[in-house]
Amino acid sequence: LARDLKHAFELLAHHHDVATLVPGEATLRRRATSDPAHRDVCAAPYYGDGGFVNVGEIFTANPERKRPFSMRPLMHAVVDRDAPRLEKFADLRHGDTAITWDTHLGGKAITLIGIESKPTPRRGWIPGDGPDTWSGGTLFPASSKKIARALRAASGRRPVVVLANLSGFDGSPESMRRMQLEYGAEIGRAVVEFEGRIVFCVVARYHGGAYVVFSKALNENLVSLAVEGSYASVIGGAPAATVVFPREVLARTNDDPRVTASRLALEAAPQDDRPRLREQFARLRATVHAEKQAELAREFDAVHSVARAKAVGSLDDVIAPQELRPRLIAALS
Repeated sequence: LARDLKHAFELLAHHHDVATLVPGEATLRRRATSDPAHRDVCAAPYYGDGGFVNVGEIFTANPERKRPFSMRPLMHAVVDRDAPRLEKFADLRHGDTAITWDTHLGGKAITLIGIESKPTPRRGWIPGDGPDTWSGGTLFPASSKKIARALRAASGRRPVVVLANLSGFDGSPESMRRMQLEYGAEIGRAVVEFEGRIVFCVVARYHGGAYVVFSKALNENLVSLAVEGSYASVIGGAPAATVVFPREVLARTNDDPRVTASRLALEAAPQDDRPRLREQFARLRATVHAEKQAELAREFDAVHSVARAKAVGSLDDVIAPQELRPRLIAALS
């Protein structure tokens, strides 16, 4: 929304900077910038939730990359400091977890897409079959639609940079009703048909359907990077332990010496003591089962690191946090 007529002309001028080709020229004109390409984003101040002091702590003080953080400070740190940021579809209802900017990086016009990485309260009436909050790192139907629309708008005009902490698509009954599958597929279609360069950079986690729709196999002009310490796999460690390896978790639980000793004590106990021991056994077994699930999840995440994703060809390179801005600019070349 424009505050007044002067602001309206400024918005229009910013839009032309990132969208209008001068007749006879093949690409958008570069914008002069005094922001050095080699600038370290880690020193930039952090604002918002999460308790971080600077942007670098998103990476250094967050070893498993599960601590929620605001994506906007990181986006601000990456782009040119002297370039305007035009947020598209900012007020799209229920699209809070996706952030789409038209701005400049290294003087070059880009569309920058970020996925909010902290829980966001829902506004208005909440259906009974949907989530109470928009969880961080998750795409919901409207946010999927926003990203697909941003990709379509940028295609053939300017490259796209995606900063991703993306655990996948929400699968609640509400999201299924609101065409989650269709909008998720539309992102994949937009990537396949995109004309130009897409630079996809994992800054924390990269799992689930997101691993599929932003795959290098869909577009040869997609460059995929990851910051050191990030995780990338088709499924995360916790759901893998719960859904893919439940038999392994159960076997480890039954083989645990504590469970074995408790079971033998229960079998050898007099009939009068068995109800009490059976209750103790059930509590102990549930505790050990949870421990084994967490143990297997850690093992899974340790194997399915960004280093392994690079080794199998899903990622082009793994970069240090200090290299984030210069490597993104280089990838746009």
